[in-house]
Amino acid sequence: MAPQIQRARAALRAIHRMDALMRASHDAQADVEAGQQPAQGTQASEDGLQQPLLGSDRTPPEAAAADFRTSRSEMPARRRPPSALNSFRGAVQDIQEAQQHLNRANSSMAGLSDAERRAKVLGMFAGASSWRGGTGMGLPKEIVTADSDPGPGWFAFKSDVKAIYGLIMSSWMNVLLVMAPLGILSHYLHWGPVAVFLLNFAALIPLALLLGEVTEDLAVRFGSTIGGLLNATFGNVVELILSIAALTKGLYVVIAASLIGSILSNLLLVLGCCFLLGGAKHKHQKFNTMLNKACCSLLLLACIGLVIPTAANIFFPDTAGNGEQPPIPRITTSGIANMSHATSLILGFVYLCYLFFQLKTHADELAEGGGEEAPALSLFGALSLLTVITLIVATNSEFLTGAIEAVSAKSGLNQTFLGLIILPIAGNACEHITAVFVAMKDKMDLAIGVALGSSIQIAIFVIPFMVITAWCMGLPFYLDFEPFATMVLTLAVIHAFFVSSDGNSNWLLGVLLVATYILIALLYLFLES
Repeated sequence: MAPQIQRARAALRAIHRMDALMRASHDAQADVEAGQQPAQGTQASEDGLQQPLLGSDRTPPEAAAADFRTSRSEMPARRRPPSALNSFRGAVQDIQEAQQHLNRANSSMAGLSDAERRAKVLGMFAGASSWRGGTGMGLPKEIVTADSDPGPGWFAFKSDVKAIYGLIMSSWMNVLLVMAPLGILSHYLHWGPVAVFLLNFAALIPLALLLGEVTEDLAVRFGSTIGGLLNATFGNVVELILSIAALTKGLYVVIAASLIGSILSNLLLVLGCCFLLGGAKHKHQKFNTMLNKACCSLLLLACIGLVIPTAANIFFPDTAGNGEQPPIPRITTSGIANMSHATSLILGFVYLCYLFFQLKTHADELAEGGGEEAPALSLFGALSLLTVITLIVATNSEFLTGAIEAVSAKSGLNQTFLGLIILPIAGNACEHITAVFVAMKDKMDLAIGVALGSSIQIAIFVIPFMVITAWCMGLPFYLDFEPFATMVLTLAVIHAFFVSSDGNSNWLLGVLLVATYILIALLYLFLES
């Protein structure tokens, strides 16, 4: 559930309590004027809490309890106030929680009467209940309340058709879905490598969006722990499928470049755009420093895992010395292979520890605020759609990677540029847009979670997984990546950490990160094969 809903509900609870307090105070004053004792006035105040609110058949305690049941409230539930004094204390606490958000709306309420102000706040609450985050894309998920439908079961054909139709019609990006069959036809009808590359490349953008939405729907169904594992596993499945397709064709340079490029695009371009556009709308923005520190530390560990075999291959080459010089240490190809395999296993173990840290031991500190949601798809519908989309992604990725060498030769663009800059766009475009949109809504923890979380999955999950997969297939894909790309990645991680280490961001920091990414892209653009 969006933070806007929580803010509006806090304001509404404050109005409920103040409504009861004003009526109780009025009754008490009337009793005093009538010559009654103050205790009797207090009793009248308590009785005033049982009167229905204006325009409602609920008393203030009932209305506040109903609001609490329909939210995953970070605010502690309060007991029914026993007296007008406790009602006042509760009202003060609620007002303190909502004060900063109500102050922002004061300028738009200037000149309104008290009744008009109250009506405006209630209207804000009603509008916030239908708020949808991100880009407006995705399956429609309803907030779970005590009286709401928990969602479809294991099979619901009609509701699945309706949900899938809503998913396809929810974003203009889904127009590109027509590229999926065209990309497959272009391969079999021999339309040329450029057409095959472009059509299949365009098809992967909406497919990545659909894949992420279906995975999220399954995550909602299975809860936070299993849902988090599903998101972690399928979060970068497009990059994973692209890499496996390139691995079967021996395009090791493209694999290494695309994986490093995905990390760089998330770390510099996406994070920089979040800081830039979010800072353009909000002067200063804050985020969780513990999350940022953990993410940057994990990325630096991945860089060390790449630097060690790469540097060993450079400084200790497998060349035999002559008899006139003392022997120097050297590392053979088998040594590089063994080091890469061991490093990949260690990084995989660290990734499991990171998941346990994120989903279990520190879940309360890293959790994003929101309410319980109901899935839009049935279990059978979600699994079936996930399988179909994955097969289509695998097919388009196969044809896309098969055309890379011909496109590189025909266009003059080197394969490293295609892998480092172009290919990451296909798998990350939609989540990039989502991260920027939530940053502009001042939800920086979520934006950083999208940007850095995707980088971590690639750095300590996808890259080690590809090395282990190549090992099982008997293919020579190791962690000794291109030295300059490894150095650039390490410097980018250090730069991103320094920029965001204090938990504050502004638009200038975003300019620095985006400028760094553009410098790297220009270098690889002008490299010749």
